[in-house]
Amino acid sequence: MTRGKRHQVEELEVRLLREGIVESTHRVQAVVCDNRGRILSLAGDASAGSFVRSALKPFQALATIGTGVLEQYQLNDKDLAVMCASHKGKMDQVRQVFRILWRSDVEPTDLQCPIPEGRTSPLEHNCSGKHAGMLSVCRQRNWSLNNYLQKNHPVQQLIIGKVAEMLGMPPDEFISARDDCGAPTYYMQLVQMATLYAHLSSGDNLDMERICRAMLHYPEMISAQGEFDTELMRLSAGQVISKAGAEGIQCIGREGEGMGLAIKVLDGAKRAKYAVAIQILKQMGWITPTVAEELADTYLNLSHYKRLEVVGEMSFF
Repeated sequence: MTRGKRHQVEELEVRLLREGIVESTHRVQAVVCDNRGRILSLAGDASAGSFVRSALKPFQALATIGTGVLEQYQLNDKDLAVMCASHKGKMDQVRQVFRILWRSDVEPTDLQCPIPEGRTSPLEHNCSGKHAGMLSVCRQRNWSLNNYLQKNHPVQQLIIGKVAEMLGMPPDEFISARDDCGAPTYYMQLVQMATLYAHLSSGDNLDMERICRAMLHYPEMISAQGEFDTELMRLSAGQVISKAGAEGIQCIGREGEGMGLAIKVLDGAKRAKYAVAIQILKQMGWITPTVAEELADTYLNLSHYKRLEVVGEMSFF
């Protein structure tokens, strides 16, 4: 993978305090950049790499836009939102995924995501919406359904081609591996993840603008009530796009700003990425102090005895 100019400053640290005494610490890297990949603010190493995981889902969903899939199968923004989701398998979310398959004339048995433990159907898997979107493209293009997760399948090549175009690099330079759901995920620099979200939220591209609109209008589809992505998008009144990835990845963009934020917790802790996101969003003015306080009550003040605090500051360029 091509690496640009190296930027590195001090990382942030998230501390778990039990009645004011440090019990655990997490090291966190974060970068803010514009849609040309120019670094605006940084903590840690902007060129550090990690798998993008589920933060890639809005860009995987782009495969359904511009191909005629949405129009041919009469899919709407709520369908598009669940394609971007890491949902919780709730009944309304499962029904939305089924609707995509039904309208696309695809059987639920064609889904190749696993059946979650304690559940009965792959429809209940958190990535089923993403898979349904891929299958709808395959059906519309008459591509094979039984191997749609192979990285050389046309639908996967379509997806990585769109991502590569945004990042200005050849598709074959990306390092890929299987995500837990079986679909390809890609190893990217933190600055590249932030650049993707700067593109997504810039308002300069009609396809990505529709993805943003779908996510912001239906935040309950993206995760679930009480979950960070859903609550941040709901509380920000349609201004902030948020999508989590596993192992400490969090990516965020602000509608119309052309700026993206990518966060990586080095030990993969979910709680640390939320703490850092709240602090950075408040500092950048992407959320109001009132919203920051409401989020902090849930994601920083963990109990009467435990809370999280962020130590360190972003460097601005």
